Amino acid sequence: MSFPNTYKTANKYLVGLSFAAASLSLTTAAAAADQKGSDTYQKERAACMDGTSHQDRATCLREAAAARGEAKRGNLTSSPSYDSNAAQRCTALPPADRDDCMRRVQGAGTTSGSVESGGIYRETRTTVVVEPPPPAPAYEPVPVVPPPPAPRY
Repeated sequence: MSFPNTYKTANKYLVGLSFAAASLSLTTAAAAADQKGSDTYQKERAACMDGTSHQDRATCLREAAAARGEAKRGNLTSSPSYDSNAAQRCTALPPADRDDCMRRVQGAGTTSGSVESGGIYRETRTTVVVEPPPPAPAYEPVPVVPPPPAPRY
């Protein structure tokens, strides 16, 4: 059984319409992302201009513009989980140090410093009890060995 031409034509229009709808939704999402990126850039620029960024103005404006460019290219993403970022940083360490690193980034220990002063210093202290060496043996007298007899000539 063959379908009349109207069904084939209608099918082509439906496929074309679905592609157009998908393109429109992608364009709308991209426009919303551009608007959000522009809003972020404007906030960062305002912080540069009023001095709350704690950087010199030229560096701050250059970094804000670079971040906006990376965001437009899709290379600047925010992570929903700071824990996963911390875990990734700790995996670069030797296995013996990873557990301590994870405890530090999860808030254990003490924290000092700031980003503005050059970095945040996190410290944990671990007390390791070392067993004393076995006691030295009690004094034992050394046997006196008489010297060998002198040779006779």
